Amino acid sequence: MGAVTSSMAAKFAFFPPSPPSYGLEEEETGKLRMTGVATKENVDVLKLLTKRGNNVVAVHIKNPLASLTLLYSHGNAADLGQMYELFSELSLHLRVNLLGYDYSGYGQSSGKPSEQNTYADIEAAYRCLVERYGAKEEDIILYGQSVGSGPTLDLATRLPRLRALVLHSPIMSGLRVMYPVKRTYWFDIYKNIDKIPFVNCPVLVIHGTADDVVDWSHGKQLWELCKEKYEPLWVKGGNHCDLELYPQYIKHLKKFISAIEKYPQLRTGSGKITEPSELPRNSTDVREKSRSSTDRRDKSRPSIEQREKPRISMDRREKSTASTDKRERSRKRVDRPDKANNNLDPPERARNSIDRFGSMVRSVGLCNIDCFKPTATAV
Repeated sequence: MGAVTSSMAAKFAFFPPSPPSYGLEEEETGKLRMTGVATKENVDVLKLLTKRGNNVVAVHIKNPLASLTLLYSHGNAADLGQMYELFSELSLHLRVNLLGYDYSGYGQSSGKPSEQNTYADIEAAYRCLVERYGAKEEDIILYGQSVGSGPTLDLATRLPRLRALVLHSPIMSGLRVMYPVKRTYWFDIYKNIDKIPFVNCPVLVIHGTADDVVDWSHGKQLWELCKEKYEPLWVKGGNHCDLELYPQYIKHLKKFISAIEKYPQLRTGSGKITEPSELPRNSTDVREKSRSSTDRRDKSRPSIEQREKPRISMDRREKSTASTDKRERSRKRVDRPDKANNNLDPPERARNSIDRFGSMVRSVGLCNIDCFKPTATAV
């Protein structure tokens, strides 16, 4: 039964970039480095052995000002080479350490993509954070984008003292992306809708209202089922692969990180929030002042546009990036789900650092727009 499920996952969900966007080289010191991306002193390149026998590639980005660590599971049709600059920018803007990894069969990771392999992949990444970098469970934030919401939620259900969870364009389940089923079947994959009630930490859900790959209803329903809800970010006009282009994306994330940094003692041994009302809910204010240290460093960071080669499937995503300018004028105020289509005001002009952040994301593709459509061999 498990083999059938994994087979379905391979047919319906996984599109690793071919060829990979980066290579691996071993230096004389034995240290690994990625080719095709800039070498940075604060980045470690690692190979992690999973319990299923695969070696997955990971990058750890250290921020000297960080007290929290983000474990990022990326979306479909992307690998570490394409996510590398985005990871660096998130680490800088959010003031977090960040570990990102490639799933089995993605990039230079060995093995083949499957649902069960992704669960083993994220476990190896989490174990690396704890054993190699000394991270504590209560100081780790899990971040799952699209397909990455599957392994992310699975791990989150088994970490009672997890600090927080971010779900970016998440799926309720693999089958529900393609068909409007109302129940869970044994052959479904990534049954997130059944797992989300067992997560005991604050959850931020981010989803575009115009997502034509994973409908907005997925994010809304998962948010409704959360035990500890944080004000969601419903990006008006946002699609599946372009949410990072909107100024409110990074601003909302910064407010979320700031909120959970300020309340480290709210958690009990069971992992529940004892005073959830103290968690800030007014996260729709986009007038947050930029951090001076971050703004100073933004000027010196080279753009990914200078060294990132376009993805093979870029032409398939032109329709989502071509209308970026139109969507840059998207609304700034993000309301609760029951007010998502009303009282939305025009946005302020993005800060220079955020403008640059959007330009960097715009230069790469982070998802295959057809990533959840069955292949020709699927049944």
